Amino acid sequence: MSADPSTKPIRGGASLPPSPAETRNRRHQATLNAFLFLFPAFVLLILFRLAPVIQVFFDSFLNSSAEWVGLENYRFLLESESFLNSVRVTLIFNVLINPIQIVMALGMALLIVDGAKKPGMWQTLNLLPVVVPLAISSLIWGVAFRPDDGIINAILIAIGLPEQRWLTSADQAMMSIIILASWVGVGYWSLFLVAGLHQVPKDVIEAATLDGARYWRTLWYVRLPLMRRPLAFVLVADTAVNLLLFAPVQILTRGGPVDSTNLVMFDIYRNAFVFADLPLAAAETMLLLIVVMAIVGLQFFMLNQRRSGN
Repeated sequence: MSADPSTKPIRGGASLPPSPAETRNRRHQATLNAFLFLFPAFVLLILFRLAPVIQVFFDSFLNSSAEWVGLENYRFLLESESFLNSVRVTLIFNVLINPIQIVMALGMALLIVDGAKKPGMWQTLNLLPVVVPLAISSLIWGVAFRPDDGIINAILIAIGLPEQRWLTSADQAMMSIIILASWVGVGYWSLFLVAGLHQVPKDVIEAATLDGARYWRTLWYVRLPLMRRPLAFVLVADTAVNLLLFAPVQILTRGGPVDSTNLVMFDIYRNAFVFADLPLAAAETMLLLIVVMAIVGLQFFMLNQRRSGN
């Protein structure tokens, strides 16, 4: 048997514990090693995360001539019909897409955990859209959504339904973006719900079954309450992600038709790179950052409520 490296051998095979000075030195060395390993990540975090946020914060108080204007950019945004419309569109988009993605992700997770004979195959198929870059997915769906020769309209015509305008219609463009984003998002969020389903104690489910509860009753009254924490995380994280959605809108609709898909992220891009008004885009970014931080704060609140209820 090898000797314990934390003790010093002495005559007769016994060993003494390290002295307080040696213990402090080892702790200091361990702290130094940890700092050296984390230092590159801290540098990158400061350079590419913290520094840009600080720069955007100060830029939001300037005008296009780099002159200090205080809260003028924020006042302009709150009185701008274009910005208020983008906020309205973003809120409607999130109200629609979040329940759709969460319900579909939960259904897919239940299929993988409970209903699939080959869960590994279903899990692989479920993750295929996740590994495809969102820009590539947007291009693929853009071809499928073509009103003249797209495959979706071809299928509709084949089954006797009228063809649709999809991305070229102000009434259908947002739902088209929701379909595209859900095709990617459902597989990703179902990963967390699959993990949550596996964490539900089997003896609790067996006890409910012995008491006569059927599958759906057990799911509603037993499994879902015990999955409150992963469900809360998915709800809040999904909302934060959809608030920042940009690539499909920029690639497929450019905020149209008639600003029907002009989400806040695309409005920021348009102010910065189309209208060349970087300070106004910076102010809009800060407002969006405040909303996202509020969502994250809500996430921690919900998780703490769950923890205190245990």
